[in-house]
Amino acid sequence: MPEKQPRDWQRPEMLLLLMAFAVPLSFAAWQALLNNFAIEQAAFSGREIGILQSLREIPGFLAFGVVFLLLLLREQTLAILALLLLGLGTALTGFFPSIVGLYLTTVLMSIGFHYYETMQTSLTQQWVAKDRAAEIFGQLIAVGSFAAIIAFFLIWLGTSLLDLDYRWLYLIFGGSTMLLALLAWLAFPTLAQQTVQHKHMVLRRRYWLYYALTFMSGARRQIFMVFAGFLMVEKFAYSVTEIALLFLLNASINVIFARRIGRMIARIGDRNALVLEYAGLSLIFCGYALVESGWIAASLYVLDHLFFALSISMKTYFQKIADPADIASTAGVSFTINHIAAVGIPALFGLIWLSSHALVFSLGAAMAVISLLLATLIPRRPEPGRETCWHKT
Repeated sequence: MPEKQPRDWQRPEMLLLLMAFAVPLSFAAWQALLNNFAIEQAAFSGREIGILQSLREIPGFLAFGVVFLLLLLREQTLAILALLLLGLGTALTGFFPSIVGLYLTTVLMSIGFHYYETMQTSLTQQWVAKDRAAEIFGQLIAVGSFAAIIAFFLIWLGTSLLDLDYRWLYLIFGGSTMLLALLAWLAFPTLAQQTVQHKHMVLRRRYWLYYALTFMSGARRQIFMVFAGFLMVEKFAYSVTEIALLFLLNASINVIFARRIGRMIARIGDRNALVLEYAGLSLIFCGYALVESGWIAASLYVLDHLFFALSISMKTYFQKIADPADIASTAGVSFTINHIAAVGIPALFGLIWLSSHALVFSLGAAMAVISLLLATLIPRRPEPGRETCWHKT
């Protein structure tokens, strides 16, 4: 039976935007509530939060398995199923306020999140033209941030005015993601892909710089994801309402600037954007190591989040140098590479955290400097056969 032709509103970009809206309803809410939930309900210390974050990254480390799932499922179908798992894991979190319970629901949520992110990257690079990719990636961030604003506002409303407990909050946000995943399943036909993707592992020597940047990004990002927010709660005693408002500010800034950042990347180039990102992050991590004021720490957190939007340029850099048939497989492989360090760093740095907060962030600054040096190897006009500046023009 021939596939139905999509209507105008059933364009690939619309499906990507719908799914991008669905993700933060679960993940942003889970993240905003996590530190307070873990400390108040499950008596977590830095050691337990580090272990939990390492467990959360294991599905990302195993993202190469997406290649084998594609033998059975289309990428579009797999993305929607991953959304359902993300929502389910989030919805169940509040029902298990214990160390083991939080570990298990985190892994379930993380399987959905990481496999969805893998598919979103792959589908966007396949469905969107190279000259529009940076802007569309920025638009996806903006839409996701708008959804996060809704989540953070509802968290503030639920905790400050309605006095909802964690069980109801997690259930509401996880259930919302599941409903939107079902809408994506029912409202959109199977959309065509221009290039048949490899259904096996792809590792190519000429992609080595992209792999190296991806590895360092995973190592460095964990310090922000795990310990920057934990610093706010443990050192500066931020409440769940204050954390939600901080996340709300971050999301609002992304709504305003993410698409503009995408356009800026298209204008200044992937290399310059990454150099700017890593130079800024190295200074921000040094600030975390020295900060003694809660207001200054919050300001660093907002700047940190804004600089990460520049990481769009890693995806557009790969899109320019890639064989089109490699995109799906490399999306899974790159997520695995991204999570090699991410699996071990939270637990290891959680132990370092017990003796020195400053050392954790100093090591993050060192990682940002290494990434900066790698970024200078990207040519100003990357393309197949010209993946680094060492290649002859």
